[in-house]
Amino acid sequence: MAPQRFHEQFHHIQRSLPDVPLTMGPDDSAGLLYEKGVVLVRDGEEAGFVEHTVRAHFTETAGLVPDHVARVGPQAGRTGVTRIRVGDPAEGEDSVPHALRAVREAEARQGRRLAGRNHVVHIAPVNACPGDEPVPVPRTEPANPAAAEGRYDPTTAVGVLVVDTGLMHDHRSYPLLAHTTGDAQLTETDGDGVLRQYVGHGTFIAGILAAVAPNTDITVRGTLNDAGAVLESEFGALLFEAVDRDGWPDIISLSAGSPGADTDGLIGLDAFMRELRDQRTLLVAAAGNNGCDTPFWPAAYAALPEYADSVLSVGALRMDGESGACFTNHGPWVRVHAPGERLTSALTGFTTPVPYIYQHSTFDACRFGHADYACTCQYPRHTGVLSEGRESTGGKPDQVMFEGLAQWSGTSFATPVVAGLVAARMAAYRERDPRAAGAALLAATTDRAEVRGERVRALRPPTWRPVPAMLPALPA
Repeated sequence: MAPQRFHEQFHHIQRSLPDVPLTMGPDDSAGLLYEKGVVLVRDGEEAGFVEHTVRAHFTETAGLVPDHVARVGPQAGRTGVTRIRVGDPAEGEDSVPHALRAVREAEARQGRRLAGRNHVVHIAPVNACPGDEPVPVPRTEPANPAAAEGRYDPTTAVGVLVVDTGLMHDHRSYPLLAHTTGDAQLTETDGDGVLRQYVGHGTFIAGILAAVAPNTDITVRGTLNDAGAVLESEFGALLFEAVDRDGWPDIISLSAGSPGADTDGLIGLDAFMRELRDQRTLLVAAAGNNGCDTPFWPAAYAALPEYADSVLSVGALRMDGESGACFTNHGPWVRVHAPGERLTSALTGFTTPVPYIYQHSTFDACRFGHADYACTCQYPRHTGVLSEGRESTGGKPDQVMFEGLAQWSGTSFATPVVAGLVAARMAAYRERDPRAAGAALLAATTDRAEVRGERVRALRPPTWRPVPAMLPALPA
């Protein structure tokens, strides 16, 4: 993506986590965001070994300071992880790469990773192109996907947990969400009444789920209410908290994660993923919006044999449904692709329309390769306060009003499409095993799409309407 766009999003996430010094990586590339000066390890003997090894390496290596190396917690808890400080984040070069190199030889001997970065888990890392921002849709325009036939029956409904930003205050004014429950969005607008970033994200996803699978009990948790960002060291505990409140659901829909070059996942999610594996719950997870083939966790757990039946990774199709959206991650670790561009669902403003002010400003659009169609993140329809409102060219702001529905794009929204299709199959066949239903759904589909030259499995809801993809003039 464009450097300007990435650095703007980096600073936005840093503001949402003001007490955590963040940096880009690995090794100064813009591949991911993580906590500066800290590594994440498993608690217990392993943490002691890593602490000792890093301190010894820093003592023997010119330019490195061993005095800062110490465990800083948490040192107990269900997730079984702890943070080890390996440097002063306020001083010079980040010490994390040096700490990871210090344990590399021991990792090779043991055949497993001992320490990792404390990644920022985010709704749209790392380029944070969702691939565009929500655009209001008139109340008279139907949702896309439209509501499937069927009715809600509380005695047979499939339980779906959406781990996201919470629910808008007026979400129940949307008929499909009349029985959706969960956490309220903490802060919907700023002091000027303008929607804050990623506000409505969880409501939008719940609307897609309810449209594809009407016979569902949907619960939306506000786990990612802070601009969609949370540290890996905290995320595992938050996931446990979410499933503990109402018990393990049939399906978890998760549209967040972090890129990572490691082949065995995120240390901070180890305990949660092991417990998930022993449950009957199916985790349906977004493959990420980085437009690359780097594994995106936790979606990439789908490629690990021990998690193959418990995780379903989802990439996004473009608006016409024939090929991959330019922003979607891809590769053999992505199990299926579904429509994720220009979907229409519930957002907010059913009872009182909510303004969204777009401020004209210069914008170097993010680009992934040489897309030959109107990619949403190449040609955003508006630029404004939700993306880059810190600089203005002095143009008159555009103000639009949300009156209930919105159109949005991203792998975030392909994910509930697939989660909904699994739930719909469970309801239709009275299947009580979500993992069996997911496997049967994939096995039964013969639909294919082209993603980066590969023919891949595609799921398209019967009520979804393709939108013609037209290439507009390049931005001036």
